[in-house]
Amino acid sequence: MRHGDKINNLGRTASHRKALLNNLAIQLIAHKRIVTTLAKAKSLRKFVEPLITKAKENTTHQRRVVFSYLQDKEAIVELFGNIAEKVAGRPGGYTRIIKLGARVGDNAETALIELVDFNDIYGKGKGEAKDTTAAKKTRRAGGSRKKGAPKAEAGEATEGAAEAAPAEAPKKEKKEKKAAE
Repeated sequence: MRHGDKINNLGRTASHRKALLNNLAIQLIAHKRIVTTLAKAKSLRKFVEPLITKAKENTTHQRRVVFSYLQDKEAIVELFGNIAEKVAGRPGGYTRIIKLGARVGDNAETALIELVDFNDIYGKGKGEAKDTTAAKKTRRAGGSRKKGAPKAEAGEATEGAAEAAPAEAPKKEKKEKKAAE
């Protein structure tokens, strides 16, 4: 019976499992997202999130503690620099696991594990800034113009706008009468 045995052994010895999780964590830190099996992704989440929490406190002691796990200088520099800066305000939950379905060769369930703050699709603008200088779209009286119709210059009214203006006047009058009552 496995009462209280919470660790997923992943079918490996302790040393092999430790090496596997170290390498997966280094790749996740370097590339910000990796594709692996669902079981490995869940184990990696438990392994890497405490390391990211330690990286938020940039001291020599914390660097040495994290280095004892990862054994990779480039990963430590990235973790304590770029990643710690982005997750500084987040109280936890630094990774996201997205199920991808079965792998073709062995039908293993695969998943994408990624750092939440480095995703532009799901994030709320926390990733790279998007271009906000695009023209603002507004809805004007007259609706959309038909394809091939010339654009109206500043100060000119289109045919659709001229037709829509009289239709809006009775609506405004009705609203004003209701407000007066």
